[in-house]
Amino acid sequence: MTVPPPLIIAPSILAANFARLAEEVRAVEGAADWVHVDVMDNHFVPNLSIGLPVVQSLRAATEIPFDVHLMINDPHRWAPGYADAGAHNVTFHAEACDDPVALAKDLRAAGAKAGLAIDRDTPIEPYLDLLPSFDTLLIMTIKAGFGGQRFLPHLLDKVRAARQHVSAGHLELRIEVDGGIAADTIEQAAQAGADAFVAGTAVYGADDPAEAVRKLRSLAQRAYREN
Repeated sequence: MTVPPPLIIAPSILAANFARLAEEVRAVEGAADWVHVDVMDNHFVPNLSIGLPVVQSLRAATEIPFDVHLMINDPHRWAPGYADAGAHNVTFHAEACDDPVALAKDLRAAGAKAGLAIDRDTPIEPYLDLLPSFDTLLIMTIKAGFGGQRFLPHLLDKVRAARQHVSAGHLELRIEVDGGIAADTIEQAAQAGADAFVAGTAVYGADDPAEAVRKLRSLAQRAYREN
């Protein structure tokens, strides 16, 4: 299996101290590739997190690219605003969008990468043919909506299917996993074909978040070398 280097480690600030978000982001500078920003609306998922004003303010506090994950209804209305705010990658859920390809085009036109997210109970097969329109495919390895959940290894079957499709079509696409990614699970995800890894508690629950990122990267790289 050939995967384009380098691997992406994206700490999720959902697990950070919300009273110190700028400091928490700076704590992983020099170690993390992206900062993963979970936006929840208490409609698409039964939780409420941060929104556009926080992202706009936080964008000015760091140079790390933002990987914005929209767990919201009506993403066509809101997603371009995150691109305008300077997000590197804006990912929305397939389950919340009637025309994912059109929204991907809007995001790219606004200057961001476009990502498609697939939740725990959603089959991946209906979306494989849409992947040429996207830069990132985010596969949930938990049920979207809450941090700290236990990793569900059977969901890596979706990662394997996506990697096979991407490789067969020679697509330039990141396959990202989100949910329960930690030192004891990241190697499984890497072996399945993921090349971008969202980690919340595993990073921000550690005494040294930057060192936690470096450890996760080392484990994922080892899994690729052995695969």
